[in-house]
Amino acid sequence: MRLGPKLACLALLSTSPAFAQDIRGLEVCTAEKQMDRRTSCLQSNVEFLQQTLDRQQRDAQKRLAAAEAEINLLKAKLTTIEADLKALKTKPAEPPKKP
Repeated sequence: MRLGPKLACLALLSTSPAFAQDIRGLEVCTAEKQMDRRTSCLQSNVEFLQQTLDRQQRDAQKRLAAAEAEINLLKAKLTTIEADLKALKTKPAEPPKKP
């Protein structure tokens, strides 16, 4: 199979323009002509982004706390299993019963 057409397609795909992705909740402030309206628009964008960051931080803290609780639970189970295993190792083996 010829490699030339595949490389040409790859080159065309890699040079395609990237499209900007809008962030829901942000306003386009460049359309405002008055400076006070533009400033107000930018301030509302900053407040929105700050609220989003705060929400993400709270969610991350909740997930971290849940993971820590699960880790502690698994550590406790492991300790119990290790204690049971140690008890089985120190316990003398019973002779097999004859039927």
